[in-house]
Amino acid sequence: MNITSNRQEEHLKKIYNKMANEAIPKSKIFQDCLKAFFVGGLICDIGQFILNVSIKLGFSQEEVMNIVPIIMIFLGALLTGTGIYTKLAQFGGAGTVVPITGFSNAVVSPAIEFKKEGFIFGVAAKMFTIAGPVLVYGISASVIIGIIYYIGMLM
Repeated sequence: MNITSNRQEEHLKKIYNKMANEAIPKSKIFQDCLKAFFVGGLICDIGQFILNVSIKLGFSQEEVMNIVPIIMIFLGALLTGTGIYTKLAQFGGAGTVVPITGFSNAVVSPAIEFKKEGFIFGVAAKMFTIAGPVLVYGISASVIIGIIYYIGMLM
């Protein structure tokens, strides 16, 4: 009786595993990587276009290095507020996370989501829930690298 129940159990496991494997969606990693590459590249091309136009308009190098991030952050916030960035992220995946517009999206999205809770406890309190750790670890890493660089320069 024990052997029969073990065989039945093994048979049921095989049937379950077969059904589970058929239900798992097929990986589209190559397609997803191409989409991310395309969307991230497009965002970077827009930034490069803004940089080129700013230089053609006669702005100094220092001014251009301020203009480009400001416009890119504004565009990311604007597209997030209008719902376009969400559709872009659904298509391009990780391609929308890497550029500076992804950071803008990470700040604006929670602010929009929690605005109904008021300015203080909604927008202000939740605005950096996603972007906060990025800032903390980014600043911490830059301080550590700066210290290592400084010590290296002393030697």
